[in-house]
Amino acid sequence: MAELANCSRCGNLFLKGIRDICQNCYKEEEAAFQTVFKFLQVQKNRTATMIEIVEATNVDESYITKFVKEKRLLPSHFPNLSYPCERCGNGITTGKLCHNCQEELKKELAIHDEIETISEERRIKEKQETNTYYAFNKHKRN
Repeated sequence: MAELANCSRCGNLFLKGIRDICQNCYKEEEAAFQTVFKFLQVQKNRTATMIEIVEATNVDESYITKFVKEKRLLPSHFPNLSYPCERCGNGITTGKLCHNCQEELKKELAIHDEIETISEERRIKEKQETNTYYAFNKHKRN
């Protein structure tokens, strides 16, 4: 069921259903998509970069990036179409991180896991080495 929400783009109140933007912003986004798609349908424009598309169509780069992320514009059809990696800024066509950043994060996680394992082993070893002695007084007065 639809609920009342503010548009994430313009802030207007609307009935939220499938999208998190109002109908006016959706129409604006669709018009931008059609403009970009018509530009890229021309054979010579299929190898255009993000900057060239923005300059030629006057469509905001955030829209084009969204279209690529939503797989509405496929990099397999438009090879120079990419968006920046969220960590380093290199151009990527899928996901949020480039291959180099993914590998670097995997290495850092492996090192972190190894450090955690070593520290846990030390805690267990220290706990085992600690001996507790209890003294009882046999001649305790009641």
